[in-house]
Amino acid sequence: MDKDEELLSLLAENARMPIAELARQLGLSRTTVQARIERLERNRIIAGYTLRRGVAVENALIKGHVLITVKPKTARETVAGLSAMPEVRTLHSVSGEVDLIAIIAAKTVEALERVIDRIGELDGVERTQTSLILATKIDR
Repeated sequence: MDKDEELLSLLAENARMPIAELARQLGLSRTTVQARIERLERNRIIAGYTLRRGVAVENALIKGHVLITVKPKTARETVAGLSAMPEVRTLHSVSGEVDLIAIIAAKTVEALERVIDRIGELDGVERTQTSLILATKIDR
């Protein structure tokens, strides 16, 4: 693996890792690591840094995949409605029988059910199918 890829992997694990620690793990100088990070940001390979919730908080949430079929020519409005819901963690446009897949999360089953109902009530949503996530086996 090249040093930029190693650096990106380390930052993906912990974006707050100090430059000195990154340098130590990569076998590079602090100055070199800082320059690489600046270049990766400038070239938009690193688009930003984000908050990642702790394992205990994440594991306490009930999550699901919602497969969404959208009426023709209403995708933009449906995506806007889904974007306004904080419980929608990720939204994918996909090929196949459904148009969108939303990853949703809530503190209780009842709250998750309310989110699913709100999704189904959005203008443009023709049909939904939900699967609850029982366990996450890989999360990179």
